[in-house]
Amino acid sequence: MAHFSPTSNTSHKMNSPVLYVEHALIEEVSTTDGKTGSVLISFRVETSNNVLQNELLKLIVNPNTEIINEFAEPLNLCDLKKGMYLDASFSSAMTMSIPPQARAFQMIVRLRMPEVVVTTDRVVSVDVRNSFLLTGNPYEMIEQMRFVISQATIILNRNGERISLSHIKPGQLVRVEHASFQTLSIPPQTTAFRIQVLSA
Repeated sequence: MAHFSPTSNTSHKMNSPVLYVEHALIEEVSTTDGKTGSVLISFRVETSNNVLQNELLKLIVNPNTEIINEFAEPLNLCDLKKGMYLDASFSSAMTMSIPPQARAFQMIVRLRMPEVVVTTDRVVSVDVRNSFLLTGNPYEMIEQMRFVISQATIILNRNGERISLSHIKPGQLVRVEHASFQTLSIPPQTTAFRIQVLSA
């Protein structure tokens, strides 16, 4: 199910908040030059009656829209294809059309829904310079896990608001959605897709 949440984001100079959607399915891509155009996405949202319903949204792409893959490598709009998945941040100033349209700020594109493993553990250390997060037993390296943080990694606080890696502190409980593969090193290393802080 797609995650859809509004939050304030002062990194975009606008009066209205930025909205986010995760794991949305690309239904259609329209572009003539690979830099401007639109992307029609679908995603499920939970209503107040706890019913899941499918929503459509057309993301308007301009040259300022950042488009990257899950490894934070830059893409052009023409690289996007129907059937891919993406996470996106976009303006809450949407049109009243059907489907609604909104200006896209960033799109993180995935070829397919990633195979995700969830780990919930305490933070041992945070390396902002090298973009690493270490969790597990602080006294036993063999019981630790090192998560690689990329530009595509989504990091949230307890309220579901976007934060940077530097806001995470040792001792905090975090929930990490990460790749199923890991290196054979000690501690093992894998890529983090989404991190949420669960406790102070």
